[in-house]
Amino acid sequence: MRALVSLLFLFGFSAHAAIYSAPLQGSRLLGFPMEHQVVDGQSLDHVAQQYDMGLLAMMAANPGVDPFLPPTGSTLMLPSQMLLPDVDRKGVVINLAELRLYYFDNARGRVYVYPIGIGRVGRATPLVSTKISQRIKDPTWTPTARTRKEWLEERGIELPKVVPAGPDNPMGHRALRLGFGNGEYLIHGTNHEFGIGMRVSAGCIRMRPTDIEELFELVRVGEPVRIINEPVKISKEPSGLFLEVHEPLSQDEELEKSAKTLELSEHQREVLSQPGLNDDAVQTLLREQRGMPMAIN
Repeated sequence: MRALVSLLFLFGFSAHAAIYSAPLQGSRLLGFPMEHQVVDGQSLDHVAQQYDMGLLAMMAANPGVDPFLPPTGSTLMLPSQMLLPDVDRKGVVINLAELRLYYFDNARGRVYVYPIGIGRVGRATPLVSTKISQRIKDPTWTPTARTRKEWLEERGIELPKVVPAGPDNPMGHRALRLGFGNGEYLIHGTNHEFGIGMRVSAGCIRMRPTDIEELFELVRVGEPVRIINEPVKISKEPSGLFLEVHEPLSQDEELEKSAKTLELSEHQREVLSQPGLNDDAVQTLLREQRGMPMAIN
């Protein structure tokens, strides 16, 4: 039976990144399942902000729950357990499919996990292996001509060529420039809380103000950054074979989850077809795409 406890005891009384002890080599399982009891007036976004999780991750973990008015006293599943992406454990790793950023603090044996906002349809965040090229306090924002046109047509706002630092700057108070392209992609803060854990940006990686301030102090120029898109994660753990499935990204925002194509690698298909697995559990996880790991053997 899962413990019904508050992560505030673990993460502090204000929302900060989930900080995990790095698992031993051969293991990729972080955290443990937890629950939250809804209090009067809470929405799923309130709960997501309380535990520094993404809104879509909360919705996926609790299918069928009204995101605006979850019943008072009801129990929500928290996406507090996950598998590390199957990549080198160094620097910053961003998995677009799960809308999470991982920072590997190998010197102290820690893994920091943050929810992020990523590029919306038509302005996708690129899949790259790059590095941090610049750390910027109180950044200005130089919107592209395309962005200025979009703001004017969609919001009726004529942006200046350069938006100064301050409360009206959508990049917030900290930014980390990526050494890719012409330097137009950044990991940065925001002046709006809503949208973290969603596809909302023009291609940059968006973080909550407290999260980017923490990450800013952790990373250094030259730190490796890898951006991947892996909705399916499988790991052989000491306690069994675990499967974690996230809703795949799509070029069509209107598509229902069931209409999206979930692509498995050849290796993943081989692993999931081996004897001794709970096929019903596998098919349920692939269909529901709740973003939480489960043992399947």
